[in-house]
Amino acid sequence: MPMPTPRPRSPEHALRVLVDLTRALTEADIGLEAALKLVTDAAVALFAASHASLRVLDDSGEQLLSGARSGVGTHAAPVRFRRGEGVAGWVIEHGEVARVDDIVNDPRFVHIAGQGFEMASLLCVPLFSAGRVVGCLALSADEPSHFSDEDEVLGRLLANCAVPPLERARLQRLAITDALTGTLRQSQLGPVLNEAIRSTRAHRGSLSVLAIDLDHFKDVNDRHGHLVGDEVLRVFARRLRQLVRGEDVVIRRGGEEFVVVLPGCDLRIAQVAAERIRASLATEPIALEDGRTIDQRASLGVAQWDGAEDAKGLEHRADDALYRAKRTGRDRVVAA
Repeated sequence: MPMPTPRPRSPEHALRVLVDLTRALTEADIGLEAALKLVTDAAVALFAASHASLRVLDDSGEQLLSGARSGVGTHAAPVRFRRGEGVAGWVIEHGEVARVDDIVNDPRFVHIAGQGFEMASLLCVPLFSAGRVVGCLALSADEPSHFSDEDEVLGRLLANCAVPPLERARLQRLAITDALTGTLRQSQLGPVLNEAIRSTRAHRGSLSVLAIDLDHFKDVNDRHGHLVGDEVLRVFARRLRQLVRGEDVVIRRGGEEFVVVLPGCDLRIAQVAAERIRASLATEPIALEDGRTIDQRASLGVAQWDGAEDAKGLEHRADDALYRAKRTGRDRVVAA
């Protein structure tokens, strides 16, 4: 792996890198991953860093996920950190720049086996959006004391370049995400199903859909109030996302109804997934923040794409199965 070239320190070079980056980010309609990669590429060029990465907080605000990486070590799987863990986690927690001249002498540094590259010094800069920390730009070098006071200032400028694409992505997500549960909005069900059917047809695979309704949910609102009802929906949606695979798509269809799109699943596998969701509610009540629990059950309908029907037809068959589950006693799974 080639070593980084000596770092140019002229103001002209720094200005050229920042101007070129700003132009590339504003003149082209590029996606989030490509935009973040432009920032990390610019970081390696600007600081002659061995490695540069952008880490972004997940929806929970606790996990730091890798958004883009440049330089050495990109062949290895990205390392995940939690808020407060490692130098990057410290930066997220405190919202301050961290410059580490020698990682051996800094207690915040956490050595991760298999990260794919050596480092001796670090510069980590927080990313701010709407007044809150949303991620960080992390730079490393394989020699001690690689980064200077001037680099801290340039690092802040470079980190600011990453914020606009992140903010655009956030606004795009808000447009398609249900504000209460964090799942996709009902408006996305048609497009998601159409794309899933197109992909399943092209690859001659399987596709199934779960239609879910929380049983007697009106009683929760009537007995405990709508604020508790909203909390039950949030907790259920979070549990639902944990019970399905990463590639499965969870959509709130409205009220207490949800749909899960299961690409690559035939009817048998989909029924197993549905029963896992039903059993989770039956055996583990919904825990509220105030310490109370709500005994909440669910009815589920399962349908596998028949190879010919459109999105509405597939959704309709899953609904029919759901209504049969409700008519025959609730707290059960029925297959179309």
